[in-house]
Amino acid sequence: MRRAAFVLVLALVGAACSSGGGGASPDDQPSAGSVDEGTAGLTLTSTAFVDGGTIPDLYAPPPVGDDTSPPLEWGGVPDGAPQLAVTVVDPDAGGFVHWIMAGLDPTSGGLGEGEVPTGAIQATNDAGEVGWFGPAPPTGESHNYVFTLHVLGTDPVITEGMAAAEALAAVEAATTSQATLTGTFTAVE
Repeated sequence: MRRAAFVLVLALVGAACSSGGGGASPDDQPSAGSVDEGTAGLTLTSTAFVDGGTIPDLYAPPPVGDDTSPPLEWGGVPDGAPQLAVTVVDPDAGGFVHWIMAGLDPTSGGLGEGEVPTGAIQATNDAGEVGWFGPAPPTGESHNYVFTLHVLGTDPVITEGMAAAEALAAVEAATTSQATLTGTFTAVE
């Protein structure tokens, strides 16, 4: 009898968890700290490489490249978004942070190569530099670099040169939706 009651409870809990109601109500809008990765139409692209493609040498640190940030384009940003941020993380290097830039105008449509718009705030990357630090895996290794466009619901508390981990946590806590673009880079001898 107890086992039958237990199985019935599990079945009811399972049914309640799987019934999504078929759609979100207006009250289900994401808030700061609640990330909606399925925002219809939010996109992040680059004219320098395609998603899953190779990042050109130009964007790597010297002596390979010029250590310039690649051009980025975005679209589908929700109306009324207060600001955007861009982060670049190498998950193959334990989450090494290559770039954090916040304070981006949601209506700008993107960033040009090496562009740092007026009013943008850049944190210190994990190489200890403020701003962009290009792809630099160990010789012979290929790493993935995940570029993320963050739509922010609130202004994160970020200051110029803030430590990478602290700035990334602030951006992620304020993110309401996001889009990603992944590039790969292989270090050769």
